[in-house]
Amino acid sequence: MDRQLVAALVSSVRTSADRARDRDRHPYATLRFGGLRPGLIVIDLQPEGGYWTRILAPYLAQTHGIYIAGVPNPGNLDARDLLVTGDGEVSATKAGRARLGPIQYTAFGPASPALGAPGRADLIIASREVHNWINVGYADKGFGDAFRALKPGGILAIEEHRAEPQIDPVLTGYPFTGYVPTPTVIALARKVGFVLEATSEINANPRDVKSYPFGVWTLPPSQLSSGPGFPSLTDAQRARFNAIGESDRMTLRFRKPFHSTSGARRAPTNAIR
Repeated sequence: MDRQLVAALVSSVRTSADRARDRDRHPYATLRFGGLRPGLIVIDLQPEGGYWTRILAPYLAQTHGIYIAGVPNPGNLDARDLLVTGDGEVSATKAGRARLGPIQYTAFGPASPALGAPGRADLIIASREVHNWINVGYADKGFGDAFRALKPGGILAIEEHRAEPQIDPVLTGYPFTGYVPTPTVIALARKVGFVLEATSEINANPRDVKSYPFGVWTLPPSQLSSGPGFPSLTDAQRARFNAIGESDRMTLRFRKPFHSTSGARRAPTNAIR
């Protein structure tokens, strides 16, 4: 057991909203499966809301590691705070922000430069973001950036809303559901050189039927109940969707090979089974 990670999970740095989500997010098991260990250099890509930030930043500070948030504009302090401090319970004061521990920033987005020095990071986390990369059109870039930023032997840990077996969603047009087929994610990672090392059902949710008025955002934590061109949900519908919990998610661990000669390669024809 990683006692320092356990301590980070029960720390007062975390918000009450974070704690309420732990039943669905399974933070200890997810991070351990993803390869988190003391003392690593970790890049957290697009940590909107700061759920992982409030675990990882203090944990890595205590274990002599480094936490790096990949955000669209590191020079915009307001955007940085929005992305990493969530509902403000902890971050309302300078003292509160300091309790998170040191946070470094790097640019990440459709037109961003490299994720810092090549081959520096031990672990990169992309939690529920790949659907946006695909929809906006920079998935190849996102996976390529991660590959180049990792050390040989480094890990890319992905958690993503899983489409199969219930739906075959539109990924780049309308309607945008937020769900992605697992083979699509695996193919994108293998295309740039990653090796799929392991999969897990830690974040599976068999109650998720994946067909909702507002896509995955109908479910907690977003709980969208109205939108242009759609009737608002009734109280009964809202209660039924809330009872499902957060989405059914794939949890994948990829590794950058120790002997890689290129940041990109052609996926083998039998890559997806």
